[in-house]
Amino acid sequence: MSVHVFDAALQLQSQGEGVYQGATSPAWANMVGPFGGITAATVVQAIVGHAQCLGEPVSLTVNYVSAIADGAYTLHLRIARTNRSTQHWVFEIQQADSDGQMQCVLTGTAMTAARRDTWGANDLPMPQVPAPHTLPDALIPKSVVWLTRYDMRGVAGGLPQVWDRSESPLPLHEASLSQLWVRDRAGRALDFAALAASADIFFPRVWVRRAHWTPAGTVSMTVYFHADSAQLAEVGSGYVLAQARGQVFRKGFFDQSGCLWSEAGVPLATTHQLVYFKD
Repeated sequence: MSVHVFDAALQLQSQGEGVYQGATSPAWANMVGPFGGITAATVVQAIVGHAQCLGEPVSLTVNYVSAIADGAYTLHLRIARTNRSTQHWVFEIQQADSDGQMQCVLTGTAMTAARRDTWGANDLPMPQVPAPHTLPDALIPKSVVWLTRYDMRGVAGGLPQVWDRSESPLPLHEASLSQLWVRDRAGRALDFAALAASADIFFPRVWVRRAHWTPAGTVSMTVYFHADSAQLAEVGSGYVLAQARGQVFRKGFFDQSGCLWSEAGVPLATTHQLVYFKD
């Protein structure tokens, strides 16, 4: 039975206690190095597959210290502390530089928890948007390999058709807003690793806010998982509505916040990123 390209990219070989050997996958290549979402997904998969993992992912913070080069890397993963219902993780990815010296390229933390039934409310309802099957495929650069792994249906805030450095004429609450339906093109069901990757599905908000193809890259990404495994199973291979909006663009950095909902309107995750850009 063939392995899905997503799962193939997540494969790690244990090298001893808390040390894993992995490698980037050409199937998830970005403009420079691998798609950041696939790296975040690899860490999540390593955590949920750990023999001592308590509960399910609740939060993940990934700091992209340096561009990850194509090729082998080493993941160091450890449990910082286990409490009654929560567990805290620390991780780091290292790669050999041109001189063969190991250098840190990624750091981060995560928390898993044994969730308990409590009172709940949803103050972030899904916006009313057209159903995915009523929309055409989103216009995406086919030269970026990882984008072709997804079925994307644009709702609002697509890439500019003319790159003339003009600022968005829309009101500020819409000027950097994007909405799209997304799912795995080969029909892989959603799980925590795939949800982590989907949280990084958005192209930089600065391209929407100001139509200028400027170099940009995520420096830090945090994902909060609001769904449990049963709710993800209900999504299956269906579409997820992904929405992102920029907030403050200043002196080479901006932040963007996002949310992902199931087709049934269940909030699955929220995310926040800090992004570097040139001007």
